[in-house]
Amino acid sequence: MDSRRTFIKKSTLAGIGLSIAPSFTYGHWSSNEKLRIGMIGVGLRGTNHLSNLLLRKDVEITAICDVDPLRIDVAKKMIAEAGFAKPQVFGKDEYDYRNLLELEKVDAVVISTPWLWHTLMAKDAMGAGKYTGLEVSAANTLEECWDLVEAHERTGTHLMLLENVNYRRDILAVLHMVKQQVFGELVHFRCGYQHDLREVKFNNGKQPYGGGVEFGAKAISEAKWRTNHSLKRNADVYPTHGVGPIAAMCDINRGNRFLSISSNASKGIGLHNYIIKHGGEDHPNAKLKFKQGDVITSTIETANGETIIVTHDCNLPRPYSLGFRVQGAHGLWEVDGNRIYVEGQSEPHTWDKADAWLEKYDHPLWKKYGEFAEGSGHGGMDFFVINAFVESAKKNIAPPIDAYDAAAWSAITPLSEISIENNGEPQDFPDFTRGNWIKRTPYEWMKDDF
Repeated sequence: MDSRRTFIKKSTLAGIGLSIAPSFTYGHWSSNEKLRIGMIGVGLRGTNHLSNLLLRKDVEITAICDVDPLRIDVAKKMIAEAGFAKPQVFGKDEYDYRNLLELEKVDAVVISTPWLWHTLMAKDAMGAGKYTGLEVSAANTLEECWDLVEAHERTGTHLMLLENVNYRRDILAVLHMVKQQVFGELVHFRCGYQHDLREVKFNNGKQPYGGGVEFGAKAISEAKWRTNHSLKRNADVYPTHGVGPIAAMCDINRGNRFLSISSNASKGIGLHNYIIKHGGEDHPNAKLKFKQGDVITSTIETANGETIIVTHDCNLPRPYSLGFRVQGAHGLWEVDGNRIYVEGQSEPHTWDKADAWLEKYDHPLWKKYGEFAEGSGHGGMDFFVINAFVESAKKNIAPPIDAYDAAAWSAITPLSEISIENNGEPQDFPDFTRGNWIKRTPYEWMKDDF
C-alpha cells in the first residue's frame, strides 16, 4: 500500500465535527502529496466542480467518468488547458465508475450524476475507501437514506453532501447572527426551492436549455432525467438547497433533530401548459399527466420546538427565490425584500434594509477568502463548498455536512411523498443518528482556520 493509501486509511476521528470550512490552503498543506480526485459525472455540474478543482495546487484529477463521450472531451480539454496530467478515462457503460473506484491513484471522488445514481455510487465509493463528495439530493427513498448512513458506519469512510447554498454569503452572515443570538431563541423558519425550471426540464436535444418541449431520450442535459421525476412523483424532490442552511442554524443532528413532516401538493398544470404553449395541443407530450403538484408545501417540527415551512415550486413562471425566513424571540430576517427586524434596535414595527446588518455580521470565511470565490459559480459559494470537501478529505476527518445530514435532509423527499398520498398526514422522521443527536456537538461555525 503506497503512502497515499496510508493517508486515506480509516480515521479514528469518524464522527468528529469540523467547522463549516476547514483551513483554506491552496498549496500550503503540510504534506507534499496531493489529494488525488476522481470525477464521476462531468456534465454541467461536474465540470463546474472540475473548474474549481483545477485552480488548486494541492489536488490532481487522476480519473474521470461519464457515459457521454462529448462531456468526456470537454473535461479532458479543461484538464489539459489547466496544465494537469491526462486523467484515466472511464465510461464504456453505466457501471464503469466501479473500475474507477478500484484505482489506487484515487483518494477521493466527486459524484455529479443524475439523482437515481447518487446513493448507489456513494455506497460503492465509501466501500472502496474513497472520501466521497456527493451532489444533492443524496437519496430518493428512506431505504437509500439508511444505506448512506450504514455505508459510512460500516466502512469508516466519510461522505460530504455538496450543498453549496450553506456557503452563500448572506446565509453565512445570518448564521453568524444566529450564533451571536441576534434573533434570540429560534422559533420558526421558512425556506424552499422556488425556481422556474421549465426550460431546464424541456429542450430540443440541440441546446442545453429552452427551444423545445422534449425530455428523456430525445433531450440533453438535465432534461434527459430530471423531468421524469415530475412526471412520476408527487413529492418535494429537491429539498436541500432550502433546508440545508436552516438545519445548520438550528443544529439538526447536533442537539436537535427533525421529528415529523406534513406535506400537501397543489394541482399540477404548469408543465402541461408549457408544452401546449411551445409544442401545441397535438404534441405527444401534451397528452401526459404530470404527477407532481406545482407547489408543494411541507411543515417540519423539530425536537427543540421550532417549525420549518419548506416549499417546492419549480413548474410555474416566477422569479428565483429560496424563500428564507429566520425568526426568533427578538426578531427575524427575510430574504425576499432583503429585510431584517431586531427588537430594541430597529425602529418599532419598521423593517431595516438587511444590507448593513449582513455587512456587520459578514462571516469570517467570506471576509478572508471572498476574493478567491469570484467567478467560481453560484455567486462564489461553489468555491467554498469544494474547498471544504478538499480540506476535509486531505485530513480524512468528518466533513461539515456528513452522511447523517445527507440522510436527514434527503428524507424530506420520500416522507413528503407519503404524506401527500395520505392527505397531509404527518410522517415521523427516522433518527439516522440512533440517538446520538443528543450528544453530538454543534460545529464551531465561526472558525475560518485551524
